[in-house]
Amino acid sequence: MFKVAVAGTGYVGLVAGATFAEKGHNVTCVDIDESKVELMKSGISPIYEDGLQELMQKNCAAGRIDYTTDYASAYKNADAIFIGVGTPEQPDGSANLSYIATVARQIAESVEKDCLVVVKSTVPVGTNDKVEQFIEDFLVNDVKVEVASNPEFLAQGSAVKDTLEAERIIIGTESEWAEELLMNIYEPFKLPIVSVSRRSAEMIKYASNDFLALKISYMNDIANLCELAGADVQDVARGMSFDARIGDKFLNAGIGYGGSCFPKDTKALEFLAKQKGYELKTVKAAIDVNNSQKTMLYKKASKRLITFSGLKVAVLGLTFKPGTDDLREAASLENVPLLLEKGADIFAYDPVGAENFKRVFPEGKSGNGHITYVSNPEQALDNANVCFIFTEWGEVKALIPQQYQELMRTPLVYDGRNIYAVEAMEEAGVEYHSIGRRPAERESKKESKQRELQSIKS
Repeated sequence: MFKVAVAGTGYVGLVAGATFAEKGHNVTCVDIDESKVELMKSGISPIYEDGLQELMQKNCAAGRIDYTTDYASAYKNADAIFIGVGTPEQPDGSANLSYIATVARQIAESVEKDCLVVVKSTVPVGTNDKVEQFIEDFLVNDVKVEVASNPEFLAQGSAVKDTLEAERIIIGTESEWAEELLMNIYEPFKLPIVSVSRRSAEMIKYASNDFLALKISYMNDIANLCELAGADVQDVARGMSFDARIGDKFLNAGIGYGGSCFPKDTKALEFLAKQKGYELKTVKAAIDVNNSQKTMLYKKASKRLITFSGLKVAVLGLTFKPGTDDLREAASLENVPLLLEKGADIFAYDPVGAENFKRVFPEGKSGNGHITYVSNPEQALDNANVCFIFTEWGEVKALIPQQYQELMRTPLVYDGRNIYAVEAMEEAGVEYHSIGRRPAERESKKESKQRELQSIKS
């Protein structure tokens, strides 16, 4: 087993550290935030991720994982140092590599034995060449330090499972020594390993994520056309899924992708292409479709309603997807400000993301509107004039169509995740608008009265 240090304790770093410890390595996770380190030492995960906290507690009890702010002691005798810090998007779409540079310099000034530095963070192609040179420029001791690329392919909400049961592990190295060491570190995982050059590994990460983003945006584009042409996008997706060349993953139409990866990685690859004098037309199209898709429901509702001012608006789901408390690039962040600007009285529900959302939109009056956070979906729906579904949480999916009809003042629902069958909502008397499908019309009071009169005459 190896002595492993992990720089950064976000989704990438903390999950990597916990899973390395689970496979028997001695792991030290490094973070600059002392309060966060103390929290992790007490066995509490700073991020909401299924199974992560249990893994941390188990391996802490076994003495295989520790947390510290003292990077020098963590790095000096490590066999391998994994970098999992953030590379946030900059205004021009490029990746901010300042956190990578800070860690690289700390490593150069701390290592006292030969070691392998492994970059798990998503970085532009060619970055690891620069990291290796940067470390060499600041190296204090006479030791060998090589840099390898090992991009992650985890999804938030299933990150632990995605790491322990990965379909493949990508490693990018420039020497047999680095390749062999990294393969030995991953040997206990018993997973397929694809070994390529550093630059190819960096490109695999972007190419994979951007392909999935393309798939999502393509289906959303098709969904919008389905509505105009009278087709059902779910039927279309089902028919497509039987083709092995297409598969059945990422065919669900909705209100666009979010999170920490797809939005950032599509923009970063587009930026890299521009730097090289090349235009990635497909990726640019995916970005454009996604940007417009996020407010599709708001646009539909705005055409249907005279105003949002003074209306009780139920918002179900705030995070970009279920299973995480992450709000990055979430559709709610695009739609809630628009609703508040128009004077909506929002009642928002999310089982884990509400606290994070409150930091952006504190409870109370906001702009021309007002926002209240509730503890269950039923409270949000009670006497509401309109409902928006942004995240397909289990608690939201558990609601049955009749509850919308019974709880809401006006059963008018805009579903960005196509949770319900159109026919079921129609039978329940709910006016229902989704993505890529026909709307469910609700019988008006006038139509109901006419039907009653006709029934009496008959």
